[in-house]
Amino acid sequence: MSAFSSTRSRFQQPFDPIIAVLFKIIQAITYLFVLAALFMNPDAKTGIIDPKAEYILTVTWQDNSPDDIDTWVEDPDGQVIWFRNPAAGLLHLDRDDRGMINDTIIVNGEKIQNPLNQEVLTIRGIVKGEYVVNLHYYASETKKPVEVNIRLDKVNPALEVIYYGKVTLEKTGDEKTALRFRIGNDEKISDINFLPKHIVMLEQH
Repeated sequence: MSAFSSTRSRFQQPFDPIIAVLFKIIQAITYLFVLAALFMNPDAKTGIIDPKAEYILTVTWQDNSPDDIDTWVEDPDGQVIWFRNPAAGLLHLDRDDRGMINDTIIVNGEKIQNPLNQEVLTIRGIVKGEYVVNLHYYASETKKPVEVNIRLDKVNPALEVIYYGKVTLEKTGDEKTALRFRIGNDEKISDINFLPKHIVMLEQH
C-alpha cells in the first residue's frame, strides 16, 4: 500500500471525539512546555553559544572495519577532547565511531548495519592559536595496520577544503600526529605541519 493510500484510509475512518480531545491535550502540554522553557531563565540568553561550525574535521577509515580509531584534538588553551571528554571550549566531538560496535541503526523496527567508519569534530568558533590533531589505534579486531583519512574543511563563509591527507596506524596503541595548524589574527589557517606531539592519556582509558 502506498503512503498516499495509507493516508487516505486514515482520513476515511469515523471521527473519534476521545482521540481528538487527547490530541488537543497533548498540543496544550507541548505549548506550555515550550513557553516555560523560554521564560525559565531569561538571563541565560547572554551565554548562548551559536551551534554553527566554523571548521569541520572528519576522520574516516575502511568501511566495515571492526577496528576502533580515536581522534584526539588539543586546542590553543591546552584543552584536549576525546571520546570521554567530547566537548571543551569551542571543540566538539560530534561522532565517536567504534568500528562496528556502534554502527547499527533501527529503521522500521529492523536493525541495519552502517558500513561507514567516521568520526566528526567541529570547531564552533574562532580561537586563535595552534591545534594538534592526533589519531590513536584504540582497539583492533583485524590485528592489521589501518589507513586513516583526515580532512579539515572551513565552513564559513563558504565550504573550503583546507587539508586532506592519510595516516597509517600500525598496531593497537599507536598514536600519530595527523595534523597541526594555526588560526591567526586574520582568522586564516597557516603553519600546517606534522611535528609529533603526544596528547593521548592512556591511563585514562
